[in-house]
Amino acid sequence: MWYYVKKLQYPANVARTDLGMAKYLFAQYGGPDSELSAAIRYLTQRYTMPIPQAKAVLTDIGTEELVPICYQ
Repeated sequence: MWYYVKKLQYPANVARTDLGMAKYLFAQYGGPDSELSAAIRYLTQRYTMPIPQAKAVLTDIGTEELVPICYQ
């Protein structure tokens, strides 16, 4: 059985808006050269690889690109 508690791992106290931080976050998450778009490109290209070793390399690279996104 699952018990869901809606609680942040680290409390976030937002006192004001910060346009500079918003631009930084957009560049990391949604820009054309962002970590997310690079990860999606690698993980999508792996499906066209005929060699299993090449698929494995693209999977490793794609998941490594996702790591900075998850831990920022």
